[in-house]
Amino acid sequence: MIVEEIIAHMESLKNEKQREILMGFFKTGAGDYGEGDEFLGLKVPQTRAIVKEVWKDVPLDEVPTLLKSRWHEVRLCGFLILVAKFEALAKKSLEMDVKAVHARDEIVKMYLHYAEQANNWDLVDLSAPKLLGRWLLLPTCLGDTANGSPTLHSNYKTQILDNLAYSKNLWRQRMSMVCTWETSHEGDPSWCLRYAEIHLKHPHDLMHKAVGWMLREMGKHVSMDLLRDFLHQHIHEMHRITLRYAIEKMTAEERLEWIKR
Repeated sequence: MIVEEIIAHMESLKNEKQREILMGFFKTGAGDYGEGDEFLGLKVPQTRAIVKEVWKDVPLDEVPTLLKSRWHEVRLCGFLILVAKFEALAKKSLEMDVKAVHARDEIVKMYLHYAEQANNWDLVDLSAPKLLGRWLLLPTCLGDTANGSPTLHSNYKTQILDNLAYSKNLWRQRMSMVCTWETSHEGDPSWCLRYAEIHLKHPHDLMHKAVGWMLREMGKHVSMDLLRDFLHQHIHEMHRITLRYAIEKMTAEERLEWIKR
């Protein structure tokens, strides 16, 4: 199996010094959000280089072996392979191609099935926007009303994201928020606004930051007035960190006015 070769190669690159740094950075201590996560000590560019070399050769049905690995970097490799395979099937010329649509859907189904294996913020942030977020903008054959034919079928996609948003798993919840990076960059603010409102009172600071970050991106790429409208409506119920992230692209004077409120 090629995935066994990938794992063995990644294990051979183990860096103890970098491993200790990453375990601290990603909060793997007792009681922290990354408790128990294990690292090899590889930097993201190293993993990306491996993915670039092997993604075409890894059969989709072997990717779960990577996703179920004990090693953080090996799981990242698996998720980035899914992203690479999805992007290859999402080219303009293949958007409505039925075979490509079905193949994309299979990747999304696998991604969602193993979502909790993306058990730290970097694994979510490096995969959800380019895979799940892009899928929101493309035709799908999933959903009862699709009848096997490609359709944008937004109701089904909303159901998928709602399931993530209302789950009890922090990483699934973060997926529902950060995947809107892609939809906002393509000019659609609806996903960001919906899930920002759902997660506005979330208790975890990783979600406070994610909501503010996505609101900032929506304002920057779609409409600052839409962002201002959202802030006017919700400023008294959002966390201060969320506000600070959301207003980063505003002028210093306007940022001060929002903070005063």
